[in-house]
Amino acid sequence: MIKDFEIEELQDGWEIVSIEEDADLISGLRPKGGATDEGVPSLGGEHITSDGHIKFSDKNARYVPKEFFKSVGYKRVEDNDILINKDGANTGKLAILKEKFSPNITINEHVFVLRSRKIFDQKYLFYWMFSYLGQRQIKERITGSAQPGLSSRFTKDFIVLKPPFHEQQKIAEILETVDNAIDKTDALIKKYKRLKQGLMQKLLTRGIDENGHIRSEKTHKFKDSPLGRIPEEWDVLTMSDKRATIMVTDGSHFSPSQEQDGKYLIANIENIKDGTIDVDSCKRISEKDFEYSKKNKCKPEYGDILFSKDGTIGRSIKFTGPENLVVLSSIAIIRTNNYILCADYLVQYMQSQNITSQLHILSGGSALKRIVLKDIKTFLLVIPSIVEQQRIGMILSQADEVIEKEEAYKAKLERIKRGLMEDLLTGRVRVNDL
Repeated sequence: MIKDFEIEELQDGWEIVSIEEDADLISGLRPKGGATDEGVPSLGGEHITSDGHIKFSDKNARYVPKEFFKSVGYKRVEDNDILINKDGANTGKLAILKEKFSPNITINEHVFVLRSRKIFDQKYLFYWMFSYLGQRQIKERITGSAQPGLSSRFTKDFIVLKPPFHEQQKIAEILETVDNAIDKTDALIKKYKRLKQGLMQKLLTRGIDENGHIRSEKTHKFKDSPLGRIPEEWDVLTMSDKRATIMVTDGSHFSPSQEQDGKYLIANIENIKDGTIDVDSCKRISEKDFEYSKKNKCKPEYGDILFSKDGTIGRSIKFTGPENLVVLSSIAIIRTNNYILCADYLVQYMQSQNITSQLHILSGGSALKRIVLKDIKTFLLVIPSIVEQQRIGMILSQADEVIEKEEAYKAKLERIKRGLMEDLLTGRVRVNDL
């Protein structure tokens, strides 16, 4: 059993326990007629996030009548209860309710509550269930493919390593400290992204004058345009206008076969991550297929804008390499006329509300899964002077750098957390040694 869980040896004072020997598993209920607009908050799978949090807001709030709650009061959710999604596409997803947001909370029929009776610290138990050791056991117990689910007997022979209680508390405290740092960093990232959106709206509609001031109609002249009021000296051009771009094309419609040791790469939309090309995830292809795609104008050059046109629409980056890469047809390549249109400005503009609004019009308000080149060529661009574009691009790029720095720090914390979970929850590293 220990070998099955990749644990070299059981530490002094630690035990192997089946969770069913200690924990209660409580299944929820929903009243006839379903959820209501007011009453007692009712938690379901939609409130469990992938990072182990409970998110209950005005957008996803669900309630049950107070009378119904009184009749099923034993299904009350308490502080530090562990919630497990028991069916559907997200079966096995779990979270811990660290602090109740309402005096009374219950769960619906799609969720289990897992609650230790006495031998486990709830936070320690959550981290164990959330770890790869816990997740592996949960996944092994999911039945059904069309309608996956966990039965109420999934805790049978479900193994948990049990350190002494004070050690459980210390392990949970350490992991929670890292979690809190991740949450604070994530909140900063969201704040900076909101600030950048506000800055984009101002800079891409009013601009910044030679004195570094954002224009207003009180101090500068504006004019009407197809995109609303803009500074008098600005132009509006279509993407296909040769004054703005010298090439708007898409990637290869031919999908080369993978070559294990190929020196050349081909990218699709899935390979665009965090504002760049994730080279490691790209498919390797032969020199012959690379040259064929290159001949068909599927090879981006430094400074080209790559714009996603299939699947996830509207993602854009400025291409900075590598040289040995071509792209598939899910990506459009936009090459600017550098005398009229600055790439650093355009990559920001392609993420703006102006482009989002034009995509919305193209889709007729429905979910848009694909656009074609002729649609992209109709995009209207607001064109300040090249000098002003450079100023705008620099300011927004600096905002991106701040966000990317925080995202890199968050990723580092997540790596630290994974390593700590693996070490602390198996006893490989004892908290007494830290």
